[in-house]
Amino acid sequence: MNKVRLTLQIVLPLVILYLGFLAMSGLASQKKSAETVAAVVPPPLVAAIAVERSRELLTVETQGTVVPRTESNLVAEVSGRLLYVSPNLVNGGFVEAGETLIRIDARDYELAVAQAKLTVAQSERRLEEERADAAVAREEWEALGKGEPSALTLREPQVAEALASVDAARAALEKAKLDLERTDLVAPFPARVREKLVDLGEFVTRGQTLATGYGIDFAEVRLPLPDAELAFLDLPIGTASSASDGPRVTLWADFAGQRRTWQGRIVRTEGEIDPRTRMIVAVAEVADPYGMSGEQQGAPLSVGMFVHADILGRALEDVVVVPRTAMRDGDTLYTVDAENRLHVRAVEIARSGRSEVLVGDGLPDDERVVVSPIEIVTEGMLVRVEGDPDPAAAPPELEAQDDEDVPHDEQSAGF
Repeated sequence: MNKVRLTLQIVLPLVILYLGFLAMSGLASQKKSAETVAAVVPPPLVAAIAVERSRELLTVETQGTVVPRTESNLVAEVSGRLLYVSPNLVNGGFVEAGETLIRIDARDYELAVAQAKLTVAQSERRLEEERADAAVAREEWEALGKGEPSALTLREPQVAEALASVDAARAALEKAKLDLERTDLVAPFPARVREKLVDLGEFVTRGQTLATGYGIDFAEVRLPLPDAELAFLDLPIGTASSASDGPRVTLWADFAGQRRTWQGRIVRTEGEIDPRTRMIVAVAEVADPYGMSGEQQGAPLSVGMFVHADILGRALEDVVVVPRTAMRDGDTLYTVDAENRLHVRAVEIARSGRSEVLVGDGLPDDERVVVSPIEIVTEGMLVRVEGDPDPAAAPPELEAQDDEDVPHDEQSAGF
């Protein structure tokens, strides 16, 4: 009994191991070997835009400061005490053309006019006396004299002196009247007062500046332009231009929390090039900058305001607008043809801006422009374009059919 048990203890494990070995060998013989598949590297993916030709109106951007077109000082032409100062003559006040701004005490000048009138009357009387004496002298000479009489005998110098005295007296009278008129100082044009320098009761002298101001019928903006931008504008370089035929310009500025715009035109260019910046200055003119006529609405275009300017330039025909980021090495673009092949194109730049470039010649109409970065470029290389269907992708119904052809044991996970 013990021998049988001992035999079973030895033989039975060996039998179990042998059966397990047979089972594992059978499973190993049924396992299929894995197929080796070569790795497929897809073509690089790029973003591209279509080549669309259009007519583009060019705009040149610059900026400048608003200055008055007309500016002058109000100066006293006679001396005296101020009896009247207009209530509109204050810093920032508006005055109309012909408005009396300051009145100087005119009594001394009224007296001077009266005195001048007396002098004129006296000189005219003396002239008549001299003419009468000259007539008597000629009659006496004709009656008693012999030969040719002298000018002094006929009293011709005395008559000439009296006539000159009359002219001088009349001129003095006109001067006295003119000084009397100058006691009233009026605005020569519609203006805004920049600074008031005197006040009521002060004594002013001839030549003293009483106030300063500038015209409000027009305002000007000096706009510096680089030489490279002049080719895109029809500017009156070296000649004058009227406000009706110069390039249009839109001025804008952020004022009081809002974007304000004004319309004007380029009327001239200044005669010299700035030696520091090498720029030429175009002058834009804006009519009625303060909206006094009621036609313009919104904030006034005040003197001293810093504004941006968009000058309307020439038109370019048949150009392609591409992002500036699409440019490679200054004047090169990458394009994709109908077969998704990449090409390197040298193009003609019509104009280069901060964010866009206008391309003239060099782009085929049937290709697309690559606008995304790409690291490695080879002429004719195959690429994929964003938005295009992927030819390597299988249709959904084909994938489903392929799944049905696979045996059930190969679809299930596990050993």
